[in-house]
Amino acid sequence: MLIDIHAHLFTPGMMGRHEFWGPFMKKEGLTVGHFALGMAKRSPAATDAEAEANMLLKMTHAARRKLMAERGVDHLVLSTPSHAFMYWAGEFGSEYARICNDEMSAYCAEDPAHFSFWAHANLADPAEAVKEIERAVTQLGAKGLCVGGANFNGLEAHSIELFPVWEKLAQLDVPIMVHGFNQSIYWGEKHSDDKFDTTSIVGDCVDETLFFWYLICGGALDAFPTLKTYICHAGGMAVFQLGRLEELNKGMAMDARNKRPVSEYLRNFWFDLDVHAPALRRAVAEVVGVDRCVVGTNFGGAYDNGDLTAGIGLSDAEREKIRSGNAIELLKLQHLLTAQPVAGGLPAASVA
Repeated sequence: MLIDIHAHLFTPGMMGRHEFWGPFMKKEGLTVGHFALGMAKRSPAATDAEAEANMLLKMTHAARRKLMAERGVDHLVLSTPSHAFMYWAGEFGSEYARICNDEMSAYCAEDPAHFSFWAHANLADPAEAVKEIERAVTQLGAKGLCVGGANFNGLEAHSIELFPVWEKLAQLDVPIMVHGFNQSIYWGEKHSDDKFDTTSIVGDCVDETLFFWYLICGGALDAFPTLKTYICHAGGMAVFQLGRLEELNKGMAMDARNKRPVSEYLRNFWFDLDVHAPALRRAVAEVVGVDRCVVGTNFGGAYDNGDLTAGIGLSDAEREKIRSGNAIELLKLQHLLTAQPVAGGLPAASVA
């Protein structure tokens, strides 16, 4: 079985919900306020309406199932696209989180054998975020919470204001998914100064590394030792610079509040193998262990690297842990082990 826990979703009900913040799909690309997502390979569209229709067509159940069949994926775990996190949008940020959770829940309810979702919450307003997390998990069926990496309108993962959010997630026993986002959205009309879309292409990995660093250094994992976090893109740079982070946490980060060495907190983290070189995937699996690896590919996104567990020296049992077993345990997806075929869809998810 193959479970991909990094996939994004827009539904018609998630588009154009605010006159300024949108989000809108235009000929120029996805637009949020002054920000427009750089897209060198735009699909041709004569109008904004056509551009939106083209994008949403790729998001339908049928289109997703077709691509899943082609890539051998049995189940997707969906999340709000990072460009629409709306931490910067004031009160609309909390309203949009509720919209996203309602929309994603309804989408997944139509085909639970193939789709689950990560909740969204406005971490710029921690009190409202706690309420929405509770609703999304206990009423709507969310499997965890997707968050940005470094900046929630001034708050960061180490901020004491966010501790009630981490406490709620630990109480509900659901994980965090960390996905960086274009920090230039905060720049307003100056977003075009973000040359080469650096705050996304490089910045996503920086944000994800910062979340790892801040959560540990801020003492959140000492306060909430059962808190679980999955970090996209192989953890940003955290795994590859783990030794540096550990040594300098002890030698230079004098205000850090963590009580144990950095590497001892790896038990709280999961990482995908979404790096392009097989040697680097093998390195991640060796450093963190196969029990802490999952599959996440930004399914249907900019590139396809095939089966991330292939050709890196893993046994069949190890590959199966990464391809499905770890995700089933982390996200409580045991129902997939006995799922029945869905009419018109893929064959039922089953143990390979």
